[in-house]
Amino acid sequence: MKTTISGILLLFFLGFFYLEAQPNREDSAPPQEAVDVLEGYSLATFAGGCFWCMESPYEKLAGVVKVISGYTGGQVENPSYEQVSTGTTGHFEAVQVYFDPRIITYEILLEVYWRQFDPTDDGGSFADRGSQYLSAIFYHTDEQRLAAEESRARLENSGKYDRPIVTPIMEAETFYPAEEYHQDYYKKNFLRYENYRRGSGRAGYLTALWGDEELPEGARLKMDKYKNFDKDERIAELTPLQRDVTQDEGTERAFSNEYWDNKEEGIYVDIVSGEPLFSSAEKYKSGTGWPSFFQPLEPENITYHRDTGLYAPRTEVRSKYGDSHLGHVFEDGPAPTGLRYCINSASLRFIPRNEMEGEGYGEYLKIFD
Repeated sequence: MKTTISGILLLFFLGFFYLEAQPNREDSAPPQEAVDVLEGYSLATFAGGCFWCMESPYEKLAGVVKVISGYTGGQVENPSYEQVSTGTTGHFEAVQVYFDPRIITYEILLEVYWRQFDPTDDGGSFADRGSQYLSAIFYHTDEQRLAAEESRARLENSGKYDRPIVTPIMEAETFYPAEEYHQDYYKKNFLRYENYRRGSGRAGYLTALWGDEELPEGARLKMDKYKNFDKDERIAELTPLQRDVTQDEGTERAFSNEYWDNKEEGIYVDIVSGEPLFSSAEKYKSGTGWPSFFQPLEPENITYHRDTGLYAPRTEVRSKYGDSHLGHVFEDGPAPTGLRYCINSASLRFIPRNEMEGEGYGEYLKIFD
């Protein structure tokens, strides 16, 4: 991506997506509303040089729903990367971070932000030079502005730097998403991304400066602990109905399943992996006879697939680590998302609020405050 790293532009289009073929099902993105209708979440916008390197650390944080790389602060409408890279449009490479304030606060996002770049650099960011690589915090509310000013002042007084911090705090402007090949670049082209991050000088600088403080207090990573488990053993413990639903895309009967009318406070986890999926705070009475939610508790733990098994295509939802069939998502739900996640009780295990701490899910108790 960077003009200072020769040859890397030639590699942009070499990446590809591998879609696992399954009968009557194709991997797909969420319904557009699941991406764009995010009124239930808060929004933060940050610039810190290369947006590849700013997207990666935020996407790994629990409570962060989605991170989008793009351009903001300039004079050209809907600019391309080629235009922005000239440094003449006034745009910053930036990221928009959608987050759940019940799980992670804006203040923690700020602490993560300062750990990603050199805020004393007024000419660019590491090997990337030019105004498009400058740092900036773009606030969306007065509360964010005050929090950013306080956070910057603390860093200035911390003694971390022997030069003044030059990162400005600016009112948010129109944000233009970057081209698709820039989104999640660190996932699509992991080795090239890591080579760039090291070669630009960013990785070494941040390790030397922050060391073990790379993750600030109060931040935690997403659900990697649910990756490794004995799936065969867990499946063997399921009831015939649970196996049929989770492993063979079955559907249980409406109005006669375990959780369709459950009104107790708590969270719903995958019956196979235990990964958190939904909570009672997002559950509502849809009248369909199945548990219905207007958004996930942990969006990162939901995958979306095109289901062509019936008369009309539908969007199937599955758990990320358990790969359990959960149900489907429809676009006829309530505000703020307009979505209805129609889920089989047989795919879920409910953990009441008063048992969450003992079961290892105490971090989610704050959503009931």
